[in-house]
Amino acid sequence: MSLTLATGAATLNCQTPPSVKMSFSFKTGVPTQLNYRNPLKFRANSISKNQKIKSTYPTVKMMTRIERLIQDEGIILLPGIYDALSASILEKVGFSAGWISGFCVSASLLGKPDIGFLTPPEMAATTSRVCAAADIPFIADADTGGGNALNIQRTIKDLIRAGAAGCFLEDQAWPKKCGHFAGKQVIPAEEHAAKIASARDAIGNSDFFLVARTDARATSVEKGLSDAISRANFYLEAGADACFVEAPRDDDELREIARRTKGYRACNMLEGGKTPLHTPEELKAMGFHLILHSTTSIYAAAKSLTDVLGTLRVKGTTREDLHQMASFSEFNEVVNLDHWYQLESRFSKYTNGSIVRDLEEAGVGFKN
Repeated sequence: MSLTLATGAATLNCQTPPSVKMSFSFKTGVPTQLNYRNPLKFRANSISKNQKIKSTYPTVKMMTRIERLIQDEGIILLPGIYDALSASILEKVGFSAGWISGFCVSASLLGKPDIGFLTPPEMAATTSRVCAAADIPFIADADTGGGNALNIQRTIKDLIRAGAAGCFLEDQAWPKKCGHFAGKQVIPAEEHAAKIASARDAIGNSDFFLVARTDARATSVEKGLSDAISRANFYLEAGADACFVEAPRDDDELREIARRTKGYRACNMLEGGKTPLHTPEELKAMGFHLILHSTTSIYAAAKSLTDVLGTLRVKGTTREDLHQMASFSEFNEVVNLDHWYQLESRFSKYTNGSIVRDLEEAGVGFKN
């Protein structure tokens, strides 16, 4: 049902199980959701030990940036990035959001494969630098969350403080592995559901989108997919905003996931991985909402570095191979050098001094 109050503008989307939807309008200018997933939620420290509480009031959950993007665009393409520079480039080429890929960060920060070397504090530190470098929202890879339901609390709060717009939280046993590697194991579904519920508690009313990932598809040829789908729906009931069944093998499995899972769905397009590659439009038609390209940027960077450094090693110069690189001026545009020069001039006490003259000779203009 819907209700418009006299104060009316921003929509409150109310989600009630299993499929009832209500909307309210308030003149707040801020989209909001009323979350009815658990109508019995309350603060434990607000009641006495033996007091019985039954509440029919929903907990209020603000609509996140990611949810608004899904509503506006229908599907979001999230290329994986790994540092401030790649985040800045992602924004400059026009993407509306990005994915801080654990696969990429493990490689770029540690020089190691995605098999459990990266820690939650290292991901939080990377997330902080990424979010400071670009104004678009980024979802971070939280891997298994760093431990049990209690450890999840710190991991989630660290990512929120770092500026992340959400995270993926997976049900692998530690040490975890890239979703397309062999040898993965998963923890009991109930244990991961508790971690998802803990994450939801830690999120509170923060602008943070929680994706529950399951790697159960890899555990059994016959029953893996069915188990993964059941887990995905279970994790949604525990408090996730979206589900992600990692590494389906073919289009039939992709369609079955989309048909049998509830809510928002994520999919990973990993070049050379187990899942067929598709365009966002093709995956949207199947029923997906978030499309990761976890490895594209790190593969491209590795290939480019290998080629140009190999050339330099052989020739001893890049004089004849400048086309393989960004030019001096192109790179300065990437890092916004002109902007910083303008700020330097604006706040410099040498208003008519050598700094301004040097910049004017370099062709840098200023606005008074």
